[in-house]
Amino acid sequence: MTQKVLILDFGSQYTQLIARAVREANVYCEIIPYHKDFEYTADIKGVILSGSPFSVNDANNPVVDIAKINATYPVLGVCYGAQLTAKTFGGRVEKSDKREYGRAHINIQQDDLIFTGVDNGSQVWMSHSDSIKTLPEGYTILATTNSIPVAAFKKDTTGTDNPLYGLQFHPEVYHSTQGKNLINNFLYKVCGCEGNWTPANFVTETVEQLKKTIGDRKVIMAISGGVDSTVAATLISRAIGKNLFGIFVDNGVLRKDEYQQVLEVYKQLDLNVKGVDAKDRFYSKLAGQTDPEVKRKAIGNTFIEVFDDESKLLEGIEMLGQGTIYPDVIESVSVHGPSVTIKSHHNVGGLPDSMKLELVEPLRFLFKDEVRKVGLELGIPYDLLYRHPFPGPGLAIRILGEVNAEKVNMLQQADAIYTQALKDWKLYDSVWQAGTILLPVKSVGVMGDERTYEFTVALRAVTSVDGMTADWAHLPYDFLAHVSNEIINNVKGINRVVYDISSKPPATIEWE
Repeated sequence: MTQKVLILDFGSQYTQLIARAVREANVYCEIIPYHKDFEYTADIKGVILSGSPFSVNDANNPVVDIAKINATYPVLGVCYGAQLTAKTFGGRVEKSDKREYGRAHINIQQDDLIFTGVDNGSQVWMSHSDSIKTLPEGYTILATTNSIPVAAFKKDTTGTDNPLYGLQFHPEVYHSTQGKNLINNFLYKVCGCEGNWTPANFVTETVEQLKKTIGDRKVIMAISGGVDSTVAATLISRAIGKNLFGIFVDNGVLRKDEYQQVLEVYKQLDLNVKGVDAKDRFYSKLAGQTDPEVKRKAIGNTFIEVFDDESKLLEGIEMLGQGTIYPDVIESVSVHGPSVTIKSHHNVGGLPDSMKLELVEPLRFLFKDEVRKVGLELGIPYDLLYRHPFPGPGLAIRILGEVNAEKVNMLQQADAIYTQALKDWKLYDSVWQAGTILLPVKSVGVMGDERTYEFTVALRAVTSVDGMTADWAHLPYDFLAHVSNEIINNVKGINRVVYDISSKPPATIEWE
């Protein structure tokens, strides 16, 4: 039985970071909206109450029955969770004299398990406009800061009482320098977790569960060559073998040689995958189209048509495999009310109504970094697992204007030179995403004694954590000069290379 910790989400921007910190400690956890009922089962070892954009003094602030939860499990309240705990049991929470946001240093007032390995004066990250002024009777202050009287507290326990802690700061964020120690102390010293959430255990348990769930039924799956679909397909294949029917479509806008390379990897992994060369079909739908959104829809709709056509060639298919991961699941659930909206599954992009298939989503409780670790455990090549993100519409949105085979060929060559150079110069892993954009701009150039009038490409490279914000990567000038020379000298039709130094925001990572 896999132990787990529940995180009750009150809408904080940091809730996923709490979950990631717990998972990094090899403890399984799930995020659920605060208003969702859950079963009080023996595999739950503790409950964490997240932060929130709300104030505990708002008229309709979100609440949970902390006393009921704490009667069965240890509880840790973070920021809003700590304030809600204090107010619920009779403490006083009021608007701060000044909003405390940013770095602070804790003054530890009392030794406690939760502070094992945490230094007095340790830096923490604050983000709150309310402060706990007084604690309820039967609670003890564990730490203060120079600005607030209660930075950490606990309930005084006797006998068989379950521990209850509150932290006014956010231990899960990077700027709380010893915050992971606090979380680990709660998990291991307070909750008694064993730390059995590992990639190897996940693979073993998931394959066994898939065998039971799927049985002898057949599963069809669209596989893109990306991390999520490849890992999901490999797990399903471990469970049912050739009863998995993978479809890998060449849409004509993949990276250079990607179609052949991915099929070869799938062969090595013993995946039952059919490659479908549909380049001409996609090019015909893209002909004459210059609007980015029209191009995206043309590719998405054509993919669905191809996938549907291929599925009709198979008999007895009852299930659909998908590489949905945990952020997709979390984002689909509202924490602001009881209504739940399920996000459409992005891997296939919307299926025809005629395809009534049961979903198989073996990665739906994994974060991206966990998917990669599971992939390594499954023997999937490192280069595939740690490739830069690549847009679903592929090179079609890196070719500004109309897409055709000639332009795709030019861009594939230029992009392959850029990517290989990043690897050769040991820059690839320090960049979050890099790509080459073919501009609808021609300029005059000179090659030898001849005048040229050819296309321009822009090189794009950004550093980021999650793609929500991004800074342009400060690549060395001599590297950029090398790439420019290689592209111009080796790719017929391109005579100018520029480097994009825009950050997100205000720009986006992709140009279209």
